[in-house]
Amino acid sequence: MSLIQVSRGTRDLLPEEIQYWQQIEAIAREVFSRATYQEIRTPIFEQTDLFERGMGEATDVVSKEMYTFQDRGDRSLTLRPEGTAGLVRSYVQHNLYAQGEIQRLWYVGPMFRYERPQAGRQRQFHQVGIEALGSADPRADAEVIAIAKDLLNAIGLENLRLEFNSIGDRQDRLQYREALVAFLTPYQNDLDPDSQERLTRNPLRILDTKDEKTQDILQNVPSIHDHLSPSSQKRFEQVQQLLTDLGIDYNINAKLVRGLDYYTHTVFEIQSDDLGAQATVCAGGRYDGLVKELGGPETPAVGWASGLERLVILMQQLQPPTAPTLDFYVVSRGDRAEAQALKVAQTLRQLRFSAELDLSGSAFGKQFKRADRKGAAACLVLGDAEAENLTVQLKWLASGEQRAIGQSELPSLADEIRQQIEASRALPRVD
Repeated sequence: MSLIQVSRGTRDLLPEEIQYWQQIEAIAREVFSRATYQEIRTPIFEQTDLFERGMGEATDVVSKEMYTFQDRGDRSLTLRPEGTAGLVRSYVQHNLYAQGEIQRLWYVGPMFRYERPQAGRQRQFHQVGIEALGSADPRADAEVIAIAKDLLNAIGLENLRLEFNSIGDRQDRLQYREALVAFLTPYQNDLDPDSQERLTRNPLRILDTKDEKTQDILQNVPSIHDHLSPSSQKRFEQVQQLLTDLGIDYNINAKLVRGLDYYTHTVFEIQSDDLGAQATVCAGGRYDGLVKELGGPETPAVGWASGLERLVILMQQLQPPTAPTLDFYVVSRGDRAEAQALKVAQTLRQLRFSAELDLSGSAFGKQFKRADRKGAAACLVLGDAEAENLTVQLKWLASGEQRAIGQSELPSLADEIRQQIEASRALPRVD
């Protein structure tokens, strides 16, 4: 019988790695909470129309990468390829705008895109992101960028750079699109195949090409900055000044456009020099028309998302995995002792100690070796004598000291034992 393995583009997160995920998620929760962002959770699949309308049918994600299927009711559903559209759908459906104040929201979870798997990019991937809905103030743009920097700095990441641009409003983009197509059309046959396709479908995405020949053609491409309206240019300058006031360095990249149709004005990416070709660890921008496009009122909004896989790769470079701390390893031999050992282990857990019960039934020596390998602070040992007397032997693995205590005494001794555990962790182990 053949071995069943994970599907291409997915992977298992094993216990040694999951600690990095938990640590990043805990840091994100703390950083976002300090900035008064509240968590929201939306379904993993949505109506396909949500993403076609929200992200744009001409985008690569919608046209090539979505996991779409018909359910038993013949409804077209799609596994979410990103988090913003579902969050905005929820914002509109539940009338969150009626509260009359800015909604600061954050999310974390799996997303799905049919792409060629590579390091830091899977077909099932995970993102953490924030969205601020209800403010057109340039300070909102600067705030979400500052929070992204706070998160990445709290994780311990260095060698980061902020790529920053304005793509103006919809009218600015339409005018720039015309100028871009006019410039590129004479070179159409020299463009790479993807760019040739995008020339009529989504020409701004050509600016993001990785093809070297197409990049050479783009050396003299018109700048979108020459097509910004006075109000868009003023807004762009205001955000720049706010970033400068916050001490956030940035590089203005006129070719940064992002890949989804809903973006307006501010777009940005935070990149790491430690990731190789897939350098972006956080990306986002402003999307003032998306709420209205999905049936809500005119609502300005701005946000970003960060891929957890890439953050984990960077964190693994910074620190080795740490073994989980274990307070007690419960050792027992004999029918009565083993039955009591289960109750003792459960008592310890209820007293907020971590405790592992040895279930092997092997000799005491082997059980003690397991306790030492797992880094337990102490063993609680039950044999025939302890079972008869309803006691346990408390053995400290660092010092080798041992004493008998009654099983019923454990709750009253909990605080004293907790202090001894902290002290024992600072001692070298004895053989």
